Parts: sequence; C-alpha cells; structure tokens
Amino acid sequence: MTTEAADRPIPGSTPKPGLKRRWLFVILALTFLFVLMPFLFWQATWFGKPLDNAQLAKSLDDRAHPREVQHALSQLADRILAPSPAVRDSARPFYPQVVQIAQTGQDELRLTAAWVMGQDNSVPGFHDELLRLLQDPNPMVRRNAALALVRFQDGSGLAEIRSMLRPSNVTAVETGTLDQRLKPGDAINPGTLVGHIDSGKTKNEMRSQIPGTIDRWLVSDKSAVAAGQPVLLVDPSSDEIWEALRALYLIGDAQDLPALDMIARGAGDVPLRVRQQAEVAASAIRARVK
Repeated sequence: MTTEAADRPIPGSTPKPGLKRRWLFVILALTFLFVLMPFLFWQATWFGKPLDNAQLAKSLDDRAHPREVQHALSQLADRILAPSPAVRDSARPFYPQVVQIAQTGQDELRLTAAWVMGQDNSVPGFHDELLRLLQDPNPMVRRNAALALVRFQDGSGLAEIRSMLRPSNVTAVETGTLDQRLKPGDAINPGTLVGHIDSGKTKNEMRSQIPGTIDRWLVSDKSAVAAGQPVLLVDPSSDEIWEALRALYLIGDAQDLPALDMIARGAGDVPLRVRQQAEVAASAIRARVK
C-alpha cells in the first residue's frame, strides 16, 4: 500500500456531516442538566445570597413570589444578628414592612416574620405584633410568636409553648367521608397531605399544619365525619419539643415539672439531646420555685 493510499480516508470511516455538531449539542445539554441546573436550583432556594437595600425592599414587597419574601426576611435576620452596629442599623428601615407581612402575608410568611421580630427585642412594635399573632389561626404562626416573645422576657405565649409538648388534633376540613392517606408512625410536616374528605360533590385535601408523627386515626377510614371534627392525632416532633424546652427553661413554672420529668425519663422515645434539655429545664424551674 502506498503512503498516499494509506493516508486516504477509508470509505465510511469519517463522521457523517453534522454528527460532530450533534455530539457537541448533547455534551452541552448534559453539562446544563447536571452542572448548571443544580447550581441554578441552589441559587433559587438558598437564602444566604446577599441582597442590597434596593433588592431587599423589592423582595419584601414581592407577594407574588413568597420565597423571595422569605429570602428577604432571612437576610434581615442576618443583619439584625450581625456583630457590626452599622449592619444591624441597616435593618431597621425595613421593620415596618416586616410588621406588614406579619399582618397580611401567607402562613409561611407570617411565621417567618414572627421569627424575624424575635431577633430584635428592642422594638416595641414587634412586641405588640407578636402578642397579636398569638391569636393567629395557624398553629405554627402562634408557636413562632410565643417563642419569639420569650426573647422579650414575656411569657404570654406559655400556654402555646406547653401545647408543643402534647399531641395535637388534625380536624376534618368539611363534612363528608374520610379517605385516609397515611398510617400511624408516618412522619409529617406542615403541609403534608394526610387524607381527603369526599363531600359527594368534591374531594378536598386535608393537610397537617404541624410537624410530628402520626399517633393514630381517631375515625375509621371511609367513615362519615363532620366539619371541624378531630380525625387524626399527631405526636409532636423532637424539634418542636426541643424548642419548647428551651423556652420553658426561661419561663416555665412548677406546673411544667411533671411533663419535663416524663420527657427526661425517655417518654415518647425522644432523642438523648431532648431528654438532656428536659433535665436542664426542670433544674432551672426548680431553682426558681424554691
């Protein structure tokens, strides 16, 4: 074989026209899918991305996109907790918007606003708004408000904090037939779909407003239920118990000791750190009531 023949391309060995370009597009698409998409998703869901004052003001007013508002509220909390006085002071012009969100925002925005207001216990307006939120229809908003009030050395939310240690009921959203979705032992979060109520005309979702673990159904599956009737019992989550114990360390009284002692002994199969926190809270209360 001559050198010229050896260098000549073998018929059929070269890529078809455009094939290299197609492979380039495939590689770029895979790069976008596996590298850029996760990054963009992380950027969209991460609340640590700094916002300047103009971005902060715009995001706080963006009620059409609740996550933008939550991002802004999280950034405000970071400013309030910053070691620099100048950074802390930069949060104050936005306080009226925080109060407005607490009054008019969706559930997740009201509870986040309650948490933010608890970060600055020097603001009387925050204190007043947190007291109002103790009557909020959403239990998670009430709980966040009660915990935030402890930062103001205010025990007005003590009853709400105590409720965080006890099982809670989920009620039927309307009159109809119960269609259970989950079973005892299943863990749930706020917003988890636990079942449906079939009214005959519509089948409405029944979602939990609280986190925890399903203890038991109070009504049999496919049974008739009335609107507002308790149908499901939910045990509190260990995180909720933990936060309640931290608050009771500061504002609890002798009435709380039996429940704390039960938790310290391991009632409800709680984690070790929760049992230890119960012991610490009980010791602090006993020291106060001597």
